[in-house]
Amino acid sequence: MKNLKDKKILLIICGGIAAYKSLEIIRILKKNDCQIKTILTNSAKEFITPLSITSLSQGKVYDDLFNIENEAEMDHISLSRWADLILVVPATANTISKLAKGSSEDLASTVILASNKPIFLVPAMNVRMWEHPSTKKNLKILKEYSYKIIGPEIGEMACGEYGEGKLTEPIDIANKLNNYLFMINRNSKFKALVTAGPTREYIDPVRFITNKSSGKQGFEIAKSLLRNGYQTTLITGPTNINVDENIKVIKVETAEQMFKETQKNLPVDVAIFSAAVADFKIFKKSNMKIKKTDELTIKLEKNIDILNYISNHNSMRPKLVIGFAAETENFEKNAIKKLKDKNCDMIIANDVSNQEIGFDSDFNEVTIFYKNKKQEKLSLKNKVLISEEIVERVNNQLN
Repeated sequence: MKNLKDKKILLIICGGIAAYKSLEIIRILKKNDCQIKTILTNSAKEFITPLSITSLSQGKVYDDLFNIENEAEMDHISLSRWADLILVVPATANTISKLAKGSSEDLASTVILASNKPIFLVPAMNVRMWEHPSTKKNLKILKEYSYKIIGPEIGEMACGEYGEGKLTEPIDIANKLNNYLFMINRNSKFKALVTAGPTREYIDPVRFITNKSSGKQGFEIAKSLLRNGYQTTLITGPTNINVDENIKVIKVETAEQMFKETQKNLPVDVAIFSAAVADFKIFKKSNMKIKKTDELTIKLEKNIDILNYISNHNSMRPKLVIGFAAETENFEKNAIKKLKDKNCDMIIANDVSNQEIGFDSDFNEVTIFYKNKKQEKLSLKNKVLISEEIVERVNNQLN
C-alpha cells in the first residue's frame, strides 16, 4: 500500500456498533505511514473512547465544535483543508441523512460541509435500514455531490440478522483508499482538454445564432477529470456556470475562437468535445446593427469542424478523442456514422428530442459507441453521475 505513505487522512468516527473497527483501520493506516487526525461524534463515544484512538493514532481527537482549545489550535476550516482525504466510518443511516441535507450541527458535519477534499463514506447499518428507500435516496444525493461510497458488504450483523449492511473489512477499506490514490497518481501525468457549452455566431454587433446547450455536461466532465487526477483544461462557450479553480478555464464565443484555443492547448492525452459548436456562421457579419425590415436574408457558410480536424491530424491527435452527438432522429445510425467519419475513439450520443433531458437539463441519458463497435448505454441520471461514468471509461481506455 505504498500510495498511502505520508498521506493525511481525517478519520470521522460515527455512532454505530461497527465503530470499534475504526481502531483496526487506524492501526493499518499508521502501519502504512499515514498521518491521522480523528473526529469522534458524541454518539460514537458510546462505543469507543478517545483514549483508545489517541493511543493508536498518536494524534489528538476532536469532538466538540465549540471547544475553545480546538478552535484556537485548529478551526474546522483548517482541519478540513489539512486532510488529503476524509474517511467517515461507520457512515450510519443518520449520518448519511444529515449529510444529504447539508447539515452542519456538529464538528463532523461542519468539517465535511466545509471540505474541498475527496470524502469516502463507509456505510454500516441493519439490512432493513440499508434497504429503506430514504437511505437509497440519500445515497443517490451524496453520489451526485461526488461522495465516494465503500461497501457495505453482505454478512451476519451484530443484531443477529443477515444481509447487506455489514461494514467493509478494515483491510479492504485501506486497499480501496490505496487504489484510489494510485489512480490519482497515475492520472496526474495525463493532460485532458474538454470543450463545453454553445457557441455564438454574430449576425451584427447585438444579434447572434446559438443553441440550447447550457454547458452543464461538459463542465461536469471537466470537474470529474480533475477529481480523477488529470491536468484539465476547459474551453467553454458562453455559460453561467462556476468551475473549480484548479481547472484551467478559457472562455470563448465563436466556433473559430474555440478552434484556435483548442489548437493552442494541444498536445493533450485525452480530448472530449462536448461543446455544441454551431455548424454554420454568418457569411458576412454586419459591423452595424441591422435595422428592422419586413424581410431579412442571411447567408451562412460552414464553420470549421473542430472534432474532425483534431481527430484526423496525426501530428496533434490526442491518444483518446471523444465526441458528442446530439440527435433527434436515426439515433444509432447517425452516431455510428459520426464515430467513423470523425475518426473518434468514442462517440457519446444522446436523444435531444426529449426536452426533459440533454440540453439545459441537470439529467442525461447517453449511449457510448466505441471504435471496436461495442455499445454501452448509461441510463438516465444526474449529469454529475454521467460524467463520473464517462471518466471511468476514460481511465480504462488510457490504462
